[in-house]
Amino acid sequence: MPAAGGIVSSSDKAYPGELTSYVLVTCMVGAMGGLIFGYDIGISGGVTAMPSFLKRFFPSVYEKQQGEKVTNQYCQYDHVTLTLFTSSLYLAALLSSLVASTVTRKWGRKPSMFLGGVLFCAGALLNGFAQAVWMLIAGRILLGFGIGFANQSVPLFLSEMAPYKYRGALNIGFQLSITVGILVANVLNYFFSKIKGGWGWRLSLGGAMVPALIVTIGSLVLPDTPNSMIERGDHEKAKKELKRIRGIENVDEEFDDLLAASEASKQVEHPWVNLLQRKYRPHLTMAISIPFFQQLTGINVIMFYAPVLFSTLGFGNDASLMSAVITGLVNVGATWVSIIAVDRAGRRFLFLEGGTQMLICQIIVASAIGAKFGVDGNPGQLPKWYAGTVVAFICTYVAGFAWSWGPLGWLVPSEIFPLEIRSAAQSINVSVNMFFTFIIAQIFLTMLCHMKFGLFLFFAFFVLIMSIFIYFMLPETKGIPIEEMAMVWRKHWYWSRYVGNDNDVPRGGIELGGSGSTPKRV
Repeated sequence: MPAAGGIVSSSDKAYPGELTSYVLVTCMVGAMGGLIFGYDIGISGGVTAMPSFLKRFFPSVYEKQQGEKVTNQYCQYDHVTLTLFTSSLYLAALLSSLVASTVTRKWGRKPSMFLGGVLFCAGALLNGFAQAVWMLIAGRILLGFGIGFANQSVPLFLSEMAPYKYRGALNIGFQLSITVGILVANVLNYFFSKIKGGWGWRLSLGGAMVPALIVTIGSLVLPDTPNSMIERGDHEKAKKELKRIRGIENVDEEFDDLLAASEASKQVEHPWVNLLQRKYRPHLTMAISIPFFQQLTGINVIMFYAPVLFSTLGFGNDASLMSAVITGLVNVGATWVSIIAVDRAGRRFLFLEGGTQMLICQIIVASAIGAKFGVDGNPGQLPKWYAGTVVAFICTYVAGFAWSWGPLGWLVPSEIFPLEIRSAAQSINVSVNMFFTFIIAQIFLTMLCHMKFGLFLFFAFFVLIMSIFIYFMLPETKGIPIEEMAMVWRKHWYWSRYVGNDNDVPRGGIELGGSGSTPKRV
């Protein structure tokens, strides 16, 4: 076993069952919970690049943009309230994800998804009919509440529903839905921006109702996961559902392990406090580090503000929106690469390859922008070949993220947490993700104004750091049943010192497997 990675290629236990059409359809419907997150990411940047929207709500930005002479391309969109329009959603999502943990654990994954869809729908209506900035901000907060509930429940639902051999591909369906939502939003922004009268931004913002209704209706028709049913005491229904999703009658071994995990989880009265125990140190570290690093890749700078960024680089309004559509297409296509490769090549390989690719592209983009605008941000249209080169490397960067840190940032945390801390740990994962998304969204335009092209080098530095972190600290989790995940920590060169040993057997005859993630009868 390599000392750096602590790689475990497969599990010692193999539950029977294959990928049935029922579980495939179920996971596809469940994964659509990512549509609302993706639609919002894509729509906000395009709307803030529409002159009619800026003129109505942010006239000072509009006047700066439309002035006869832009003195500094880096600073033309620097406005605190404008960035608050985007970033307020993520602060709300952070807060709601903490509440969602309790809802998900006590009432199941479906109610969280349902609440996410309803709240997002309400926010879309308020934004679509907004008459003042406060209505925009209030609508964004409701959207954030919806995203907090959906992002907390959907990855857990997918990881628990999927057969372990296909867990990676099916879980990445969530990220695929995010990328589809971004692409659809970018396309709609492009066409709505051309509507005469300048009210197309209302359709862009109000159009969020469509993915919200998909999530809401989908949550009503989906089954809940066997894990969740057992957690709520409905054992008979859980076993029946497990037989249905595995497509076989003999599910006794997996069902017994789920029961044992549930019994162990019931011994934990305070999962939030329990997370601080030494044996959960690897899980807590990953729940914080992975979403932290995911946001510091710089991807949300590209996806939130792609039209704004391209406009800042000298593209016209139509060209900047079209460039955002192109990056959206790349994002969707590259996510399919991850779906195909994640259960074959493994999580670590995709993390490291994607990190290398992003690092190289960020250095090149920084050099290209710096060569054109320099430190002072001298304005001017980019030559077509030059602009095309910048877009090409940005697209290559997006592709690297889309088959690595994008989907794996949601997949890996959702599959490594033992049942007794799963909801609480996933809430931390979502909260950290939303907190740093909020910070980046709020300060990006100011950072661009002050750091210039060096901003891309700033994110490149963190890409390097997080790739080193993955190489040394994250074990391979492909091919490991979700309730057998304790083995990867016990075999890891560093984390093995925290997760205990196989002799850690509490009263009651349930072995917590060192880290508590693999309760077994002994």
